[in-house]
Amino acid sequence: MKLYKFETSQLTGHALDWAVAKCEGMRIEVRPKSACGRPLYVLAAEQGREPWLWYPSTNWAQAGPIIEREGMGVWMYQFNEQGEPEQGWYAEDKDGNHVRTGPTPLIAAMRCFCASKLGDTVEIPEELT
Repeated sequence: MKLYKFETSQLTGHALDWAVAKCEGMRIEVRPKSACGRPLYVLAAEQGREPWLWYPSTNWAQAGPIIEREGMGVWMYQFNEQGEPEQGWYAEDKDGNHVRTGPTPLIAAMRCFCASKLGDTVEIPEELT
């Protein structure tokens, strides 16, 4: 499997979901189009369990427990660093060591989680790029 290096601050979609599963120590499978209509999907499983669809970048039921367990703060901003109007989300880990932004609260939070566990870059399988 060929891997490509990505900045955690830029991860989205399946690549972000895959990275979160990696942080959680899950067994990960990537499969092509499924009956649910997704062109590609990530299955993840904890040890001894059957894999299930894994998409914490858009699913509060999967991301929420991670945010709570990790003690992350998530809040909206309305202006960018230059003071120009721009809406987005910040997420910060409980120690304040990692802050990431994103267009949604879950994307910001999952980017922050990945940065706290994997650092500023992560290698992602080619089919997710």
